[in-house]
Amino acid sequence: MIIAIASGKGGTGKTTIAVNLALSLENVRFLDCDVEEPNGHIFLKPEIKDRQVVSIPVPKVDESKCSYCGKCAKICVYNVIAVVKETILVFPELCHGCGGCALLCPEEAISEVNREIGIVELGQRNGLQFVHGRLNIGEAMSPPLIRAVKKNINPAMISIIDAPPGTSCPVIEAVKGSDFCLLVTEPTPFGLNDLELAVETVRLIKIPFGVVINRADVGDEGVRQYCLRENIPVLMEIPMDRRIAEAYSIGAPLVEKMPEWKERFRGLHAAISGILGDVKGVNQ
Repeated sequence: MIIAIASGKGGTGKTTIAVNLALSLENVRFLDCDVEEPNGHIFLKPEIKDRQVVSIPVPKVDESKCSYCGKCAKICVYNVIAVVKETILVFPELCHGCGGCALLCPEEAISEVNREIGIVELGQRNGLQFVHGRLNIGEAMSPPLIRAVKKNINPAMISIIDAPPGTSCPVIEAVKGSDFCLLVTEPTPFGLNDLELAVETVRLIKIPFGVVINRADVGDEGVRQYCLRENIPVLMEIPMDRRIAEAYSIGAPLVEKMPEWKERFRGLHAAISGILGDVKGVNQ
């Protein structure tokens, strides 16, 4: 089973849910796909065993062969290549590595070279398998690194994916292919606004989902009313508890400081399994 933990906005407690769910189950691989600022390791404290450099292919132009026809610039929707008279400019930071420019060049003047964008680190902690990506500072694109992290999904294990915040391309890259998506929100107008965006996103990519309400006893009833109207299951509510905040502040998982929560997170996993069973039954 692959469970992605996402949220429309940052700061809702997405990593808290992902970390504590992973620690409450057996045979788990935790994948932190928030590669621009991964923080799952702060709570899990894994021993890193392996590091892998991740690169993407970008164009390199041999101007001694180039006829400046501009076909490479016309095919590139990301404006990586610009041809101005008898000058060709390449902006590798914008490149998505599709290779179209090299394939189309009639003079075969374009080759591809690898450009490092970040690293993937793998480790473990007490049997829990851990993977995360670290995007190089200044990099504009995280999806290629997210894909590299997700290559380490093991079908024989439960995979918990901690997705980036928001609803843009990195989130879609992290969530797609998952069996289920948990959307973490808070009961405030900001939380509701961004939850609506997240719901629209996961519905478009057709992934079963449910909601976890963090800091559930603050704010208003807008989130609950929205979930009721939209027939969205609220699978867990976590109260505004000083003990939880104190554990978080020192990088300690909730289920270790308050062991009674481990059974609640196991119940969350059981609820997800039940929804997936119902979905499978309907599809059959």
